[in-house]
Amino acid sequence: MSTLSDLVYAQERSSDADVEWLHRLAGDGQLLADLAFADIVIWVPTPDDSFVAVAHTRPSGAATLFYRDIVGERVRPQWRTQVRETFHSATIVDSASPDWFEETPTRVRAVPIVRGPWREGTAPTVVGVLTRHTNLGEARTPSRQQITFNDCADELFGMIAWGDFPDLSAPTGPRRGAPRASDGLIRLDVDGITTFASPNALSAWGRLGFDDELEGESLSEVTTQILPSQPSADESLPLVVTGRAPWRADIEARGVTVSLRAIPLRQRGERTGAVVLCRDVTELRHQEQELLTKDATIREIHHRVKNNLQTVASLLRIQARRTHSEEARNALTQAMRRVSAIAVVHDTLSEGLTQNVDFDEVFARVLKLIAEVAAGAGTRAQTRAYGTFGVLPSAYATPLALALTELVTNAVEHGLAGREGQVEIEATRNGTRLAVSVRDTGAGLPEGQVGRGLGTQIVRTLIQGELGGTIDWQTVMGSGTEVTIDIPLRWIDRAADTRPTPVSR
Repeated sequence: MSTLSDLVYAQERSSDADVEWLHRLAGDGQLLADLAFADIVIWVPTPDDSFVAVAHTRPSGAATLFYRDIVGERVRPQWRTQVRETFHSATIVDSASPDWFEETPTRVRAVPIVRGPWREGTAPTVVGVLTRHTNLGEARTPSRQQITFNDCADELFGMIAWGDFPDLSAPTGPRRGAPRASDGLIRLDVDGITTFASPNALSAWGRLGFDDELEGESLSEVTTQILPSQPSADESLPLVVTGRAPWRADIEARGVTVSLRAIPLRQRGERTGAVVLCRDVTELRHQEQELLTKDATIREIHHRVKNNLQTVASLLRIQARRTHSEEARNALTQAMRRVSAIAVVHDTLSEGLTQNVDFDEVFARVLKLIAEVAAGAGTRAQTRAYGTFGVLPSAYATPLALALTELVTNAVEHGLAGREGQVEIEATRNGTRLAVSVRDTGAGLPEGQVGRGLGTQIVRTLIQGELGGTIDWQTVMGSGTEVTIDIPLRWIDRAADTRPTPVSR
């Protein structure tokens, strides 16, 4: 299914600002559908003066009319005239008589989607049409809550037609556990006095410690009673409970956390009241706190492992300096380098909130370790990296960092062997595989030497055994060596960065 942006841009009649406005409105589609007890569809104009559906939301408290999603479909003939009239006149148009949809009586209301506030005497910017499709087949005597919900929906529809909703000053990314209409709704008048509170809203405030009726009470004063001795750390709370700003806030009391969202109601720009949505998110916040605590613990573990590995590397360096055997000194130096490479991965993991690492950053730090090796060996080697490794989980990052450290170090120490040359590392990544090649301009490996050294055996074990990949050495006498690694990305999150754009470092 095409996204809203794709469908809108395909019509070639909307700007980036129009698309952003439609995205914000579609983000509140569920709220509108729940308040109106009806299906909500957003239409945009097509080049041939018709309309195509770009968003569709079903109500959670009423039967839907559209059992199949109509996103991407053109407006049906029975609605075309009404939608077209709404778009060109910038006025709300109701169906004159019940409309029949698949043998079900419905009522259709078409609302112009106006971008940005406009006032009489100026031309509105109509970017689309919103239609409300009410199922009349299940009509029954409405309750007071349903009447209030419908009234709130009608006021929001009026705000949409005047460009007052959605509000650009409202938070774009909803918090986890954002309240919905069915979770609890409080209606405020222009002075912040409660005129209606749904049963779920009463229950939420009861758990906070307010056991009386909310209707007729100032919500801000009620909040002050609940929190008399502790000023709220959330500076937005006073504006939320008075309904003066379209913001969000949390209120905590007696071990209970209630999330609030305020939606100021306006009529032609003048504030007439507000809707405050509320939801008990105590368990969600506890889970979030537990996750944060676990993340902090894991980061601390990685930090301590990194410190311990650096200590081990320092001990190996000291031991290497004190030994008199050249062979033992080289072995200790190589062990120190391998431990340091693993420490780099743990250091990177200690800085993030996930067990995934940006391996390009890790490898850049590994190259600095190898530069120290080259300087100590008297080799004037230039190392250059191309391509991108992307984001890898720690299960991949540690063995790959160690394997590449071995390969590049071998290229510097043995391939160039104390002379000037270049070592190039190129990474190519797609959605399913990671390919890495390490090339040097040295003398190449003599016939039969590949696979005999400890470093080569370590690389084979890491690439083939731990990563399930393949490795291939290609060497031509006097022309250098190229090692190619191919690793399947079987457990990688497909949302990770897989851009193959080469970047020279």
